[in-house]
Amino acid sequence: MDTTQILKSLILGLVEGMTEFLPVSSTGHLLLLQHFFGLDGEANKTFAVLVQLGAILAILLAYAGRLLRVARDLPTEPAVRHFVIGVLIAFLPAAVIGALLHGFIKGTLFNPTVVCVSLIVGGFVLMIVDALRLQPRYSDASAFPLGTYLAIGFIQCLAMVPGVSRSGATIVGAMLLGADKRSAAEFSFFLAMPTMAGAFAYDLAKSWRMLAADDVLSIGIGFVAALATGLVVVRVFLDYIARHGFAPFAWWRILVGSAGLAGLVVTG
Repeated sequence: MDTTQILKSLILGLVEGMTEFLPVSSTGHLLLLQHFFGLDGEANKTFAVLVQLGAILAILLAYAGRLLRVARDLPTEPAVRHFVIGVLIAFLPAAVIGALLHGFIKGTLFNPTVVCVSLIVGGFVLMIVDALRLQPRYSDASAFPLGTYLAIGFIQCLAMVPGVSRSGATIVGAMLLGADKRSAAEFSFFLAMPTMAGAFAYDLAKSWRMLAADDVLSIGIGFVAALATGLVVVRVFLDYIARHGFAPFAWWRILVGSAGLAGLVVTG
């Protein structure tokens, strides 16, 4: 692996960690960068999924204390069991639909034009949600009704279209279903754990045979970078989203999507 490839893998990992938990679509950003870096092969699509391992570990480390308390109290506390069941219910739609549509998603939807359009449309959706005067009914991510968890799970499936944003879909979905910003963002973090781990495991099982030694090294570099930046974002984002609106993320999505479309036109 040459220095240029190492640098590209490092940049992609940093972008993954910075964007995974923001409502801007990490996969969309990675696919656009890979396209303009000249990395459009099947192994690079797999990179965009497998490098998420760094972000998964970042959120596990950030929430280690909370996860240990959940494991400790699970046998004795009904409220904790309700929350764990809720996370599993919310994860179920993505697990089933993602497995059924895996080939279509990677073969058809993983392309830069879809990403750019999704980024722009998602930006306007965030602006509309920001302008709504929602009246939250829930302020505790562990106490949503089970039906609400299931609905959030189906909404999360929209993020199978790259550029939509898993965190954006789940946060906005939870808010529209009655959660306040903080609990919506917190539940998005918890739902990310099984969802991202499942996507990682499934894609690895499907794609490991096509990975060369350089691909594994690229993923390793991206993993370390994503872990480092993901830890910072997880610790900062929850407080930020609880106090501020989505406008900066909406404008960023529109800017990146528009620049991407312009770049596609120029490069053909």
